Amino acid sequence: MLRRLPLLFCLLSAQLMAANPETDHDLAYSLGVRLGERLRAEVPDLQLQALLDGLGQAYRGEPLALKSARIEQLLAEHEERLAAAPDNAEPAIRAERLFLVNEKAKAGIRELAGGILLTELRPGTGAKPKASGRVQVRYVGRLADGSVFDQNEQPQWFRLDSVISGWRLALQEMPSGAKWRLAIPSAQAYGAEGAGDLIPPYAPLVFEVELLGTAD
Repeated sequence: MLRRLPLLFCLLSAQLMAANPETDHDLAYSLGVRLGERLRAEVPDLQLQALLDGLGQAYRGEPLALKSARIEQLLAEHEERLAAAPDNAEPAIRAERLFLVNEKAKAGIRELAGGILLTELRPGTGAKPKASGRVQVRYVGRLADGSVFDQNEQPQWFRLDSVISGWRLALQEMPSGAKWRLAIPSAQAYGAEGAGDLIPPYAPLVFEVELLGTAD
């Protein structure tokens, strides 16, 4: 979790100091890649530009955009949220992180907002849904282990503002007639709470979704 990041930054600094100057750029980039992968797995909604702004300003000793008291308050609140997570959550968080990393490495994957991983199974040429609109879909929902937790072979109508955020984000990018496979991080699904007996906490979800039509 993020509370371990100070150690990670110390390790990054130590390795950079020991690097051959000729390899500094590539090493810095590689360490940045690893840090980015970890942050994306642990904080999927992190605003990357804000992270870079804070990193750059602090590194260069420039005036900060937030007062120190506000920074400490926000970090303390974040630590409290992390501390409130169940002690047995770490294995599930690690399993989700590994699953998403492996998914991202597959051929033909495209990443959408929120860390959603898209594989196009069939292209579409129709209209895309509006954020407040309705969609007609067929779908199958699976857990990371492949077990089916939900399935509708008959066309169903849903309002986009009534479904999980992973669907809302992805389907607004989806043209009618398309069929997509979506790997959705738990942060864009049911998060730390899960959903009853069907979906455990920190469970990434995989959907095959066919968008048949849209309406206002």
